[in-house]
Amino acid sequence: MFNSLSDRLTATFKNLRGKGRLSEADVDATVREIRRALLEADVAVPVVREFTAIVKERALGAEVSEALNPGQQVVKIVNEELQNVLGGETRRINLAKTGPTVIMLAGLQGAGKTTLAGKLGKWLTDQGHKPVLVASDLQRPNAVTQLQVVGQRAGVPVFAPEPGATSESDDPTGDPVKVARDGVDFARAKLYDVVIVDTAGRLGIDQALMNQARDIRDAVDPDEVLFVIDAMIGQDAVNTAKAFDEGVDFTGVVLSKLDGDARGGAALSVRAVTGKPIMFASTGEGVRDFEQFHPDRMASRILDMGDVLTLIEQAERQWDKSEAERMAKKFTDQEDFTFEDFLAQMQQLRKMGSMKKMLAMMPGAAGMREQLENFDEREIDRVEAIVRSMTPHERVAPKIINGSRRARIAKGSGVSVSEVNQLMERFAQAQKMMKRLAQGKGVPGMPGGIPGMGGAGGGAAKKGKSKKKSSRSGNPAKRAQENAALASGQKPAAPGSAFGAQGKDLDAESLNLPKGFEKFLGK
Repeated sequence: MFNSLSDRLTATFKNLRGKGRLSEADVDATVREIRRALLEADVAVPVVREFTAIVKERALGAEVSEALNPGQQVVKIVNEELQNVLGGETRRINLAKTGPTVIMLAGLQGAGKTTLAGKLGKWLTDQGHKPVLVASDLQRPNAVTQLQVVGQRAGVPVFAPEPGATSESDDPTGDPVKVARDGVDFARAKLYDVVIVDTAGRLGIDQALMNQARDIRDAVDPDEVLFVIDAMIGQDAVNTAKAFDEGVDFTGVVLSKLDGDARGGAALSVRAVTGKPIMFASTGEGVRDFEQFHPDRMASRILDMGDVLTLIEQAERQWDKSEAERMAKKFTDQEDFTFEDFLAQMQQLRKMGSMKKMLAMMPGAAGMREQLENFDEREIDRVEAIVRSMTPHERVAPKIINGSRRARIAKGSGVSVSEVNQLMERFAQAQKMMKRLAQGKGVPGMPGGIPGMGGAGGGAAKKGKSKKKSSRSGNPAKRAQENAALASGQKPAAPGSAFGAQGKDLDAESLNLPKGFEKFLGK
């Protein structure tokens, strides 16, 4: 959603790196680029003006001029102001003290209210609540049927006494206000603690829409009125939000279709224009593609700093604790990592959802966006098929898998023998790495090992090997060169260095590194 905005802001901040002092011209140029990035992302003009004015004022102040790293301080200021624009703090649902909590959904037709009702119900169920959905949209054809299907997928019951319209030619039957009121009474009688009322929308804002929404609100007296807005709507989001705020006085905003490829300005505009907090976001088509909106985490995503906290929360919800404990014990006991373990770990990862979405939450994901877009989720299915085509004995003793066995596994999983060979090679490398880590030897090719653990490479000297080996060359010509360098007071070239070049003198541009890799060199 925020790809273009994130790319523009990241490119802008690269120009500030390494500067010991920022001039007023530097700040003006940076703020100008930020303004362009926000306007291109469809953020409302008044919001852009206010945002850039605050950033410029703070960037020219003492907190930047006195900072050890002014560039990082400007990024910090933009991050803080983005959080403020998005709401500052996470807003939770206000639960009723007595009786069921009533949540009313409002918004235009096509914004995704019905689908979102099921997602919200599923999310509340996972939080330990007992919700029920109420079908008060009797106008849109098959809206009641759609809510029933969505409720079934989410495992949430639906109160639908009226069938509603079934085609464009049908006149709406039943009273949506009465259905909403009866739904709350039904929830109270059946001891449901949350009621989610799905209401009708229109293709555009009109008085009939607002009157019906206002009547339902007055009838059920909701604890929360959530305005559902399509995050891809663009500049029109501001006018739509204002109209619904005046019409039904909503208490919070839900962004739907946040996984789209639009520019995302609606998310940055609605909160600033209405003053109402963004509470939830829909991030996909599945019933679990729904999350609470955290302004600080969203600001980090926009600035390509990642969202590791959300990733951790997803892992905690989906990861099997008993399986994690089993793997931890196996690691401690230095047992071999088998294909059975590999298959179990893959199944745990699949529970967390799309690999693309998880990788996109990592810091610096913008630098590998092309690779993420080209990533084939079906590759995981192919790997799982290969492992499942092995016999139980082959999974725990992969060394017995010879050529004929590999051919049989390839045929059984519908892949080529070369793909099986590649998996076997990667798995052998993973086995070696796991064994080295368990022994405290560290990852091959990296200095040292795991702190606090012994073993070769872990910092402990081998017995009887305390004598320090000389780093001087045995080649007479090289030795003469080293002696000359020492005599002139220069530091001799490090062993293996090219033409005496030290690591600190290397130019990132001359190394022909992949795009985006220079950030890891501190450039």
